[in-house]
Amino acid sequence: MCDLVARTGRHQQRYEDGRRLVAGCIPFRYRADETSGDEQKKVVEVLMINSQSGPGLLFPKGGWENDETVEQAAAREAIEEAGVRGDIVQFLGFYDFKSKTHQDACCPEGMCRAAVFALHVKEELASWPEQSTRRRTWLTVPEATSQCRYQWMQEALLTGFSEWHDNWSKGGSAGGDPI
Repeated sequence: MCDLVARTGRHQQRYEDGRRLVAGCIPFRYRADETSGDEQKKVVEVLMINSQSGPGLLFPKGGWENDETVEQAAAREAIEEAGVRGDIVQFLGFYDFKSKTHQDACCPEGMCRAAVFALHVKEELASWPEQSTRRRTWLTVPEATSQCRYQWMQEALLTGFSEWHDNWSKGGSAGGDPI
């Protein structure tokens, strides 16, 4: 049984310029590269979850509410949907998309703007609010790219996360010291 409860409803949902504002993250971790024989070499993996409405995998994301910062919303969604906690280490960008399932009076066209962050996973929870409907899967970036359900999430992975991570892991200045 999970003590955490997922937020539901739209009464505190944020909107801007006719778009619903959402927050999400690309959870990541490192594992030793068994194929290279070099125990020091690490492979980055990203965490994806199943979609509740069809094939393909997603990154955790959901509504950004009035009583939280966008970073808090992204971290909350990671806990609720994927059952992971960690550190938000970098803002990756805004990504616009059209939602077929989230059209309402404030956003009749279903337009959304997602703020996406890189989240370095520190803990995988044994139970989490959406565990009965979500499966989590760790994938390499190429595997995640091929299984990603939405084009905008693929773009966030390739142009946001991968470009930032390549720079960061080489000791670049974006987002702090590499792990």
